[in-house]
Amino acid sequence: MAQEDTTNAAAAQDAVDPTSNFLGIDLTAIGETILEAISLYGLSILAAIVIFVVGRFIVNLVTKGIRGVMEKRKIDPSLIGFASGLAHALMMTFVIIAALSRIGIQTTSLVAVVGAAGLAVGLALQGSLANFAAGVLIIIFKPFRVKDYIVAGGAEGIVEDIGIFTTTVVTLDHRTLIIPNAVVTSGVIENYTKKGIRRLDLTPGVSYGDDIRKVKKVLEEIIAAEPRVLADPKPFVGVSEMADSSVNFAFRPWVNVEDYWTLFFQFNEQIKLRFDEEDITIPFPQRDVHLFEEK
Repeated sequence: MAQEDTTNAAAAQDAVDPTSNFLGIDLTAIGETILEAISLYGLSILAAIVIFVVGRFIVNLVTKGIRGVMEKRKIDPSLIGFASGLAHALMMTFVIIAALSRIGIQTTSLVAVVGAAGLAVGLALQGSLANFAAGVLIIIFKPFRVKDYIVAGGAEGIVEDIGIFTTTVVTLDHRTLIIPNAVVTSGVIENYTKKGIRRLDLTPGVSYGDDIRKVKKVLEEIIAAEPRVLADPKPFVGVSEMADSSVNFAFRPWVNVEDYWTLFFQFNEQIKLRFDEEDITIPFPQRDVHLFEEK
């Protein structure tokens, strides 16, 4: 009789609260577990969300500031995009790690994996990273610009493009040379355009039998007749060497960079024509041979 009363009481309780036991599952216990988990981890999860949201806002703000500074300094757009994107990715990685750490996830192994992956990528891209670093230095310090005439990395020509990894140079005969930036910066860079003017150096030679004062006067007249020669710095004509077969003159007018090659070929032609008109001899290489008869 007592057993029947207990069974009836349980049935009555289930009839009052049918959600407390559904298909044999104690929903009340599950609810209590969920509430307990929320009370234990709710604040940590909320703090992690706050760290992520605030961190993302700060990262975007810093990235925007980096782009603004680089644009203000007129740095190459390709470098601006690459540098700002890389900075954004690195900072967001730290924000995510901080948020995960706040909710109790062990991030030590994650940091180790990220570091190992970074090291592996760095070793695999060692040459590319060297070219990238050299490209950054070229863009920031500007040893040369586009359209400058340079000699660097074993190449000579006009700079057509400065990239993050390579520099493109076009030679005077229109060959395109693509040089890794690390090669460009590994040696001396000769920039013939930076100062805007350039000295034209020719070394005409005359015979020892010619009057060197007359030769000097003729060379000075050739310079004086050319309006594209600069008055400052002052042109120079003088004897530079008494060589084996000729007396060599230094013919050194200063010209604008854009006029250099035109006047280089023009002056060579004019010197030869004027020497012919003035009966000034350009000697061939010669040697005196003395013969001795053996007795």
